This record gives sequence, structure tokens and C-alpha cells, in this order.
Amino acid sequence: MKKRLLKSIATLAACAVPLLGWAAWPDKPIRMVVPYAAGGGADNTARIVAQQMSASLGQQIVIDNKPGAGGVIGADNVAKAAADGYTVLYDASAFSVNPSLRKLPFDAAKDFIPVSLVATAPQILVVPATAPYKTVPEFIDYARKNPGKLSFASAGGGTGSHLAGEALNEQAKINLMHVPYKGGAPALTDVMGEQVSAYFGNVASTLGYVKSGKLRALGVSSLKRVPGLPEVPTLAESGLPGYNVVEWNGVFLPKGTPADIVQKLGKAVQAAVNDPAVRQKLLQLGLEPAGTTPEAFAKFVQDETGRVSALVRSRNIRVD
Repeated sequence: MKKRLLKSIATLAACAVPLLGWAAWPDKPIRMVVPYAAGGGADNTARIVAQQMSASLGQQIVIDNKPGAGGVIGADNVAKAAADGYTVLYDASAFSVNPSLRKLPFDAAKDFIPVSLVATAPQILVVPATAPYKTVPEFIDYARKNPGKLSFASAGGGTGSHLAGEALNEQAKINLMHVPYKGGAPALTDVMGEQVSAYFGNVASTLGYVKSGKLRALGVSSLKRVPGLPEVPTLAESGLPGYNVVEWNGVFLPKGTPADIVQKLGKAVQAAVNDPAVRQKLLQLGLEPAGTTPEAFAKFVQDETGRVSALVRSRNIRVD
């Protein structure tokens, strides 16, 4: 009996060792992988949020940019990292797009744990300032009456601007020709130059041109109007009920990460996003601050992945 008791105590003690280790998390710097180039939208947002998270967690969060293959290289690095809470993925909308468009070295649905949605980014449907249409219904009517005449630019195949345009094609039953560019800047330039008919641009890149009169805003891609353009209706308000195509940023951990670490990191993200100074910085970038539970974010990612998959199949979308 005594030997059995001692054996039970030893077993419990052995089990307690890793638990004590996890309870101390974090006790060293955390690496946050951003699978996009430094200076881009996701990178800028990650740095704003990570700085506040570092303060609340008591450990520095180091941004590690690993761009390439539309976010796949950086995500794969995290998928194969130790599930100890010290390697975090800060990804964007491409996370829910890539499974439908690329052959991945990981399973996006199984190899990551969604931690928290950070922010969403509505897009603005803009057209040349001299265009004959001033509303979304007028634009759609013109497209139907002039088949093959209108086009829409994107920042590249599979990007948010591409998917927003294809979603418009799908729901409005029109056929705008897709013209891919290598980034949003040249796309905007050609819309202003009337080389292409329309573009879905994020608030940060397009608002200034709309305010200056160089572009005309017809509608907003989210379900809520943009604070900087309260007079511009959403596409959902403009005859396309339920239209809601937004870009987003969120935080993930590798599968197998202990639940207590997931919850603690999630609370740190939520606290950072709800910090007044951080919220103000995100709003200035044209983002809608979020901050959600892991469960809510998991549902969001699942819904987004399903929506994109259906759109890709329906519109036969491909990337080069």
C-alpha cells in the first residue's frame, strides 16, 4: 500500500512539472510571425497591437516578417513551430483565401488555433470622378446595358479587391472584366486615369482621393458605413442585401498549444485592441477594431473560408 501511494505521488508530481511550466508563460520574448513584407498593412497593424500586448504580458513581442507565396511561407513556419506559445502567427484575409487557391504545405483548418480577430477593413468601391454613374444601382444598370464595356482593377489575383469585385459580379449578375495589378497603387492610378472602370480599395489608400474629388465613391463593402464617408451607403443598402466582403487581421497559434496559453494570449489581444490609443491608431488606418474570443474567431475564420471557397468555385477564380 505504501509503495502504491508513493508511486501515485510521484506520478502526480511528474504531471505537475509541465503544468508549472505552462503557468509561467510567458517567461521569455514571443516571436510574432507576419507573413508579409515590412511596411505593409498587416505589418503596421501587427506592430501597433504587439507593442500594447508586450506591455500587458510583461514580455517583448518581436515581429518576424516572413513574406512570400501570398502569406504561405510565414504561416508554414508557424505551423511547424513548437506549440509552446512562443511563436505566434499574425495573418490576414489570405489565411481564408489560400486553401481555395493554392496547394498548401499545411492544413489551415487543423494546424492552427484561432486566437482572436484583431480588426476588419472595409473596402470602398471607387470609380473615375467623371464616370456617368453616381450610385451602385446606376453602375450595375450601366454594366448590364453595356456588356463587356466595364472592368474592375485588383491589387492582384486572389486579393481582397479581386474577391470583392467577383462577389459583386456574382451577386449583381454582371460581368465586369478583372484587370489584375501588382499592388493597389497602380490600380488606383489607372482608375483615376480612366484606364479601368472601378476598384475596391481599402479606406487608407482611397479615402484621400475621394475627399479630393479625384475618385467617386459609390459604396462600401462592409455592412456598416465608413465613419470618414458617412454619406456613402453600403453595397448591402444599395440593392445587394447581405453583401459583406471585408479584409481582416487576426492572431493564431500552432495546433497543440495548451488551452490556458490560448486564452491568456487571446485576452492580451482583446485588451490591446480595446486600449483607447490602439483603437485610435487602428481607426486612423481605416480599420474597424475587433478583439474576439478564440471561439468566436474560429467561427469567423470557418465562415470566411467557406464563403471564399464557394466564390472561387462559382467564379472559377485562379491565381498565377
